[in-house]
Amino acid sequence: MGYTPPYTLTPTIVRLLADAAEAVGRLMGEQERVAPRLRKENRIRTIQATLQIEQNTFSLEQVTAILEGKRVRGSQREILEVKNASNAYQKLSNWNPASRKDLLEAHRVLMEGLVECPGRFRSKGVGVVQGSRVVHMAPPAMRVPALVDDLLEWSKKTKEHPLVASCVLHYELEFIHPFADGNGRLGRLWQTLALSKWKPVFADLPLESVVRDHQESYYASLGVSDKAADCAPFIEFMLRAIVQTLTPQVAPQVTPQVAALLKAIGSRELDRAHLQEKLGLSDRKSFRALYLAPAMEQGLVEFTLPDKPNSRLQKYRATAAGKAVSR
Repeated sequence: MGYTPPYTLTPTIVRLLADAAEAVGRLMGEQERVAPRLRKENRIRTIQATLQIEQNTFSLEQVTAILEGKRVRGSQREILEVKNASNAYQKLSNWNPASRKDLLEAHRVLMEGLVECPGRFRSKGVGVVQGSRVVHMAPPAMRVPALVDDLLEWSKKTKEHPLVASCVLHYELEFIHPFADGNGRLGRLWQTLALSKWKPVFADLPLESVVRDHQESYYASLGVSDKAADCAPFIEFMLRAIVQTLTPQVAPQVTPQVAALLKAIGSRELDRAHLQEKLGLSDRKSFRALYLAPAMEQGLVEFTLPDKPNSRLQKYRATAAGKAVSR
């Protein structure tokens, strides 16, 4: 049967898949009118966003200037990151998402001059660290080539819907962590590549920008998937991001729970306890899973202390988009 990555098709995934497929159909019908406006602007947004996730500090205006050949004040490393990412996205149509050779070449293009051995699998163990805590230990280096080959072979043969398969491919690359550095930007690039082979319009859409806007949820979904040994939470996150990318001008569809949360918040700033009280909820876990997490993932609710997510003084407020939805 060959290797199959661990994932479950949850009811949420099925619903989001239907939403995403419908949004793809709408966009394809408008592609001739929309595509010329999308290409250049969205490619720059994509590059700036995927690098900002990796702590690159350049603004959209600075990235635009670099790509136009203008001089920009900043670190040479960050300038090189921009140029490399631009080269990689320009080469997107030349690569096959099921090819190990192309995966290695993409890493070389992305990381040339930034790491010691670009385009080569790592030779040492690596872990993902947040603060002082190791949140993910990647498989041993000696297993990386075989794991990558198994994953790419699965991606070539799977009968899974391309939207779901691309999410699984992205997650598994982050889990395997094939390279010493650059795994995040490569995983996002590779999902965009896989999607663009299905529908070329995805090459012109700024999916990475939506991921950047929900970066905390992006990393949280990776962590939850790791602990569950099932990447369904990550698939759900990425499908929501895809739907948002495909329908940027459409007000987000919200569940009754999210609508109730937005109504409870109104124009105020409230902490978790007060929100649960207003909603008549006693279970903290259900509140977070059904109300708070989806609202924050959709960009409808935000922290009042974004730099201190676990602060006892933390409160929540509706964003401009959240206020618009609740009107």
